[in-house]
Formats: sequence, structure tokens, C-alpha cells
Amino acid sequence: MTTSLVLVRHGQSTWNAQARWQGQADPPLTDLGREQAAQAAPKLSELVEAFDAVASSPQLRAAETADILVATSAATHGIVEIERLEDLRERSAGPWSGLTKTQIDERYPGYLETGQRPEGYELDDPLFDRVNNALVDLAQRHQDRTLLVVCHGGVINTLAGRLANRTGRMPNLSGYCASVTEDIIEIGDRFDLLDGSHRTGGDTARV
Repeated sequence: MTTSLVLVRHGQSTWNAQARWQGQADPPLTDLGREQAAQAAPKLSELVEAFDAVASSPQLRAAETADILVATSAATHGIVEIERLEDLRERSAGPWSGLTKTQIDERYPGYLETGQRPEGYELDDPLFDRVNNALVDLAQRHQDRTLLVVCHGGVINTLAGRLANRTGRMPNLSGYCASVTEDIIEIGDRFDLLDGSHRTGGDTARV
């Protein structure tokens, strides 16, 4: 049996607004981020008529986004509990957490340009393994159902890159449809729940 997943990035956080690398730090949504989640709710209902269950990362920016979507979207009507899955947390940024790109360039000259990462930064392989395993386990517990999963840009970008060679960085409230059959995840269409004028982060120029 196949489980359908809708993977959504959270709304704008306070550190998104300050262009700080977040990783597994826990800044909250901005007021704009909360508005984005509420604005996205009707579009979510256009994407999927009804969800059977909702899961999210336990980090505040994702958990709050999931809470708002569940409270305001017709597609989540009747859902009263959201699973918070530890393995859907964002990539650990190690010592880069809380830093801007300018600060990283100053403290770690040449790292970003050459793709180097500091000790404590979670690389793609372990990130992919934990997220892939978490989603397969989730799907196996909800076989033949449709699930909303609210998580993070680094999580979604890594999955889409590894599984479907998709490039681009997720704006807030954008994501991918996916399906899980047995232990195989397939990445489907990308979607944006906000129009271009309301998107923040990622490749916001996409239309």
C-alpha cells in the first residue's frame, strides 16, 4: 500500500528574518510567519481535500506552523493531535547556528565558497538517513493514508536532491508532494502555498 505525504516548510522565523543560520536552535515564528501559515491554509485545501493525520518537527517554528494549519485549514478538519517527530528536526549547523553568512565568512574564510563545513555540522548522509527512516516509519504506521508533514528547508531540500535530483531551496510554506510504498519514497510535484509577493526565503523568485 502507498502512503501520500505533503512535505511543507515552516513559516518565516525570527532568525529567517535576520538571515541567521538556524540548524537545531529554536527561534519562533515572526508575526509574518504566523500570517503566512494562515494565508497558506486555503491553498492547502486546494492541494489536498482532506488529510488523515499531521506530523511535524518538534522545533518551535515547524510545530507552530503545523498548529496554525491544522486550526485554519478545511483539509485538516477533525484532526486533534499532531505527531512531533524528533528525526524531522532541521540539520544541525554546529558552530554556525545563529551566525549570518557575513559572520561565517569572517570566522571560517573560504568554507562556504568551497563547500567545507565545520566540526559539529550535520552532513547530508546522516541527515538523509534519519529523515528518510522517520518518514518511512511514519508511512508504515499510516498505510494508504494522506499525511501533512511540516518540517524544514534543509530537510526537504536534502530529500528532494537525493531522491529526485531536484535543486532549489524551499521558500517558507513551499514543499513537495511525495509517496511512500514499502520503504521507498518518491518525490512528486513541488508546490508553493503562497504567491510570489508573500514568499520569503529560499528561491522566492520562482513563479
